[in-house]
Order: sequence, then structure tokens, then C-alpha cells
Amino acid sequence: MDSKFNPDKQHTVGAPISISGTGLHTGVKVDMTFTPASPGFGLQFQRIDLPGQPVIKADCDLVTDTSRGTTIEDNGAKVSTVEHVLAALVGMGIDNCLIEINGPETPIMDGSSQPFVEMIEEAGVQEQPAAKAWYSIDENIHLYDDHKRVEMVAMPSLDYQITTLIDFNSPVLGTQHAGLKNMRNFVKDISPCRTFVFLHELEMLLEHNLIKGGDINNAIVVVDKPLTEEAMGRLAKTFGRANMAVKHEGYLNNLELRYPNEPARHKLLDIVGDLALIGYPVKMRIIANRPGHSTNVAFAKKIKQYIKKNKHLKDVPVYDPTQPPIYTAQQIERTLPHRYPFLLVDKIIALTDTYIVGVKNVTFNEPFFTGHFPGNPVMPGVLLCEALAQTRGILAINTMPPAEYDTYFLKIDNCKFKQKIVPGDTMLLKMELAAPIRRGICEMRGTVYVGNKLCAEADMVAQVVKRG
Repeated sequence: MDSKFNPDKQHTVGAPISISGTGLHTGVKVDMTFTPASPGFGLQFQRIDLPGQPVIKADCDLVTDTSRGTTIEDNGAKVSTVEHVLAALVGMGIDNCLIEINGPETPIMDGSSQPFVEMIEEAGVQEQPAAKAWYSIDENIHLYDDHKRVEMVAMPSLDYQITTLIDFNSPVLGTQHAGLKNMRNFVKDISPCRTFVFLHELEMLLEHNLIKGGDINNAIVVVDKPLTEEAMGRLAKTFGRANMAVKHEGYLNNLELRYPNEPARHKLLDIVGDLALIGYPVKMRIIANRPGHSTNVAFAKKIKQYIKKNKHLKDVPVYDPTQPPIYTAQQIERTLPHRYPFLLVDKIIALTDTYIVGVKNVTFNEPFFTGHFPGNPVMPGVLLCEALAQTRGILAINTMPPAEYDTYFLKIDNCKFKQKIVPGDTMLLKMELAAPIRRGICEMRGTVYVGNKLCAEADMVAQVVKRG
């Protein structure tokens, strides 16, 4: 990472950039493009080859398969082997990116994250005018899997650190460990490390036609059994290489190791990618013994549940007027179709993919005060709902692929007005997603604060519609 990189700001890629390759397991040739995205957008994949171009959020709750890599699925579409791409994005400090892909599996390239890191380096990393909300833990979080002999623990830490240990009872691999003390070291120390496979696994995959995109450059092959001449011949035919042999270290001679502990480093790379599916930037120290995709994803779910349970989203928003906003009034006008006197949001001060905080300064010059309780000006409750709805619209539109959208009310429930709002008040408009946005339907919980007082609240449902 650049020495000027600010880890407390959100970042996206500097420009759209593409790469082409073959999926390891499907053998399907695909094109993949990293596209810049707005603050709070997060990391999302888009299957541009399918009708409607469905979007799949990088979320551990959407994982449907971990047998040969990590697969996410939503909206009738799926993308497989996402871990190496996500690891590159996290390792480069990218928070917001739309990953457009025209096939069912990301390209395997050389089996590491390095090709994707080089893409991002070529496009550049763009700092965004939005704070990055880090999430930490106050207690240890454990995951045990006695059957797989896996143990993972996350501990409180001031940084994001990972230590990985592997022991597969293999005389070739032995016991290996790898560490990442700071994400700044990911690019140099972890991203070049390629996936590995045991010979018996490789033969099984080949026998069942489950590894259609492999070549001699994208997997370290650990020879864990005697290799007959017949088997050597099959491998030579598969890899298109005549002089296949076993090196004295116990690896197939299809490639040279980049590090003596490259397998352990690759397992660490997989953890970075799989834990990106937590959906929140985290600071914690992780120790993982014999990790794999299924346990990584289970661990991600456990950490996500902890964060959701313990993050205090219902706390009163903090407004510091000296800090630059994420969206100014002019930027809001470019997003929403509303204009004076009906634009009821002055700026946005917080934005993630699940919640947003807007600010509305209420003055005596508001046109509605002329006729609403003259001599005793009170802001109409219906306009409080409208201000929340406009704030919600910015969040909903921000989570969608780039285009022009409008949002329309479908329903308001549990609406309560607790304190009147009068000229001179500064309203903080907070909207939180109650459920993931599906088919454009957006369910949110809205609250209005003045200072530390709750003035209004409501459950709202709206629909996001692309302008035709």
C-alpha cells in the first residue's frame, strides 16, 4: 500500500479495469471487470451475462458451496471461487467495488491473488470522502470442528492480524505456519502464494472431470503417494508436459515454490478472502489451525453475528459539523430528483451498505411554517417521514449498480412522533436496513433525533425503480 494510504477512509478502484481467464473448476473462459463504486457500496459481484444482470453481495450468508472454493449465490445467480479476488481487494484496501463477470466462476489465473492485485495497482486506489467504520471485538470468539480438527479463534486487537497453522499429516508439507502482522504486508508476503492440492485429490478431481481449467501454472501439487509411471503419464497428458517428475522435496515439478511455506501462506490468503464475507472491516487477531473454506465461512458468520449483536446502531448519531460530509447538498441533488422547497436533506454524514445518517437544518424560513400553526411553528410529521424517505433513497440508490433510479413509498408502519421539531433544530435522520434489498424492495427502520432526543420513528417499505 502507498505510504499516504489512509486506513480510516473508504477506498475504491481508480478506474474500471478488466482481466480475462479460465475458471479452475468449470473451465469456462470469463472476463472480469473491477468498477469503481460509491461509499458504502461494499463488494458486490454482477453476472452481466445473465438476464437482468443480477447482483450478488459478498456476504457469508449467501454462501451456498465451499467444497472446492467459496461460492456465493443470490437473485438466481452464483459466482464461484470468489476468495482470491476478495483477498486482493481487501489486501489493497478496497472497500467499494462492483465486480462485473460474464461467467459462473472467477478466473483462476496463477492460483494466487497477485494478478488481481496488479490489476488494482494499474487502476489505482481512490480515497473517498467517507470514514471507514472499523469493527472490533471485546472478547474471544472461538470455532471448533472436531471432525476436521480445525480450531479458529479471534481475539481483541488494535489491528487486523492473522496467523495460520497447517498440519495435514503430510511428510512433504510437515507442519507449516504463516503470519500477517499488518494488512500493508499482504501484497508482498501473501498475494503471490498459489493454491495447492494433494496428488490423491488431484487424481480424484480429474477422474470426475471437476477441474477443467487447470494447467501447469496454477496449483502446487503435493505428492503424497507413490507415483507409478502410468499415473505420471496421465498427469503429463493432463498438463501437456512431457517431463513430469517428483522433486526431492515431494512436490510435482510443474512449478517452483515462491516461498518454502507457500501452502501455509495460501491458506492465510484464503482466510483474508473468506473473512471479507463478514461484510464489515474488522480489527482483530485471528489464529487458525488447519483452516478450510467451510470453517472459514462458518467463522465469518460467527463474527458477523457478534458484530450485529454488539454494534450499537441504535445509539444516537454523532454530528460534528466541522467534518466534511460524505454527500453535500449538490451531490444529493445529483442523486435524488427532489428540489427546493421539497428537498429535505442538507447533507449525509454517515453511509455504509446497511445504514445512513442525514442532516436537515430546520429554519424559520421553511415555506411550510407560513401556514402550519402560525405563531407556533411546528414541522409537519408527514415531512419528517418524507425527510427520512429521501435519506433512505440515497442509501437504496447507492447500493444499486450505477444508473439513474427513483424510490417510491409502499408502506409506513409503527410511525410515532415523540417530540415536536421547531425552527432552529438540527435533525439527524437515521435509516437502517431491516432486511437485504431484494428485487428493489427496501425495508428500513427510520429514526429522527434532535441532539440526543428521539423525535420520531417509523418502519418504511419502498421500491427502487430504474428510470426508463
